[in-house]
Amino acid sequence: MEDDAPVIYGLEFQARALTAQTAETDAIRFLVGTQSLKFDNQIHIIDFDDENNIINKNVLLHQAGEIWHIGASPADKAVLTTCYNKTSDSRVVSCAAVWRMPCDWETGSHESPDDSAHNPQTLELLCHLDDSTHGNAACVLWEPMGDGKRVISLADNHALLWDLQESSTQATVSSTATLEGKGQLKFTSGKWSPHHNCGQLATANDTAIRGWDLRTMSQIYCIENAHGQLVRDLDFNPNRQYYLASCGDDCKVKFWDVRNVQEPVKTLEEHSHWVWSVRYNHSHDQLVLTASSDSRLILSNMVSISSEPFGHLVDDEELSEGEDSHQEDKSKEPLKDSVVSTYEEHEDSVYAAEWSSADPWLFASLSYDGRLVINRVPRALKYRILL
Repeated sequence: MEDDAPVIYGLEFQARALTAQTAETDAIRFLVGTQSLKFDNQIHIIDFDDENNIINKNVLLHQAGEIWHIGASPADKAVLTTCYNKTSDSRVVSCAAVWRMPCDWETGSHESPDDSAHNPQTLELLCHLDDSTHGNAACVLWEPMGDGKRVISLADNHALLWDLQESSTQATVSSTATLEGKGQLKFTSGKWSPHHNCGQLATANDTAIRGWDLRTMSQIYCIENAHGQLVRDLDFNPNRQYYLASCGDDCKVKFWDVRNVQEPVKTLEEHSHWVWSVRYNHSHDQLVLTASSDSRLILSNMVSISSEPFGHLVDDEELSEGEDSHQEDKSKEPLKDSVVSTYEEHEDSVYAAEWSSADPWLFASLSYDGRLVINRVPRALKYRILL
């Protein structure tokens, strides 16, 4: 069914953590982590049935605490990481852990409306990624395209590279990098680059973005004042190895070529409040999603800085005589960058947006009030990109 209408799902708790289930390439599946102070927190496994335009959900208990960040293993559908808060000796600490879904979770808790108190199953703890000496965990990043054996955790001013052994039940720190400088330096977010044999990491702290070489754990570039205020999120262009997108509390989204960090290549100023999330489409890198506290999700078509700035180049043999010169001029002219759609189904801050791993034309967004919205790239644009 090709319908551009959004599909909305409401969680009963507040939520800010969302990821696509990366290892799942057949089903359209997202994982959402809740942020409840009063009740046991949950992981909602959201399956989208594209044929019938409906959402099926399963719930697993995450009893460790409120979830701030969630990540899915690229290699094992059942494995995920969370960063969560717990209270210890009357102070709040942020921890990180690797979990496994129970093998029969699918039979567990398809809820019928009158059966909402059905006993959900609990996630199985595989190992902790905390090392109390390194402070509070902000996020855990899986090695892209990896075998699910390496993760990086960002904790205060440390980046820790972990090796997961024995089916992830043990984790050892293989190397660390530390932010040096004055004051209380802290990483806010980071992204593991899919390029350079997965040997690089980009991190955000305060208004700066830094690049790291994971072999030596040393800094390779620094964009000092990348944003006027806090940098919230980063993403690498999947097809262009030096291109990085960032967003922040200055309401801007910026695109960088990390070989020349003096100026962004492009800046978007479409949001009216903090921008929490920026995501490149995995297959068509001109499509970029941004999510903001202005309650909006924006889909932009950043053709000029994509891996196909001229669209589909016309082959000489495809041209009939006579329209040769006209067509050729047209194919050499880059398409214009534009906002494709602004999505206004949310009424609260939109903290996360993610593309589906199984369907490149589908994406989910999550706002703090627990509303998850699944949308599709508008059909007209989809066909223009494909044809």
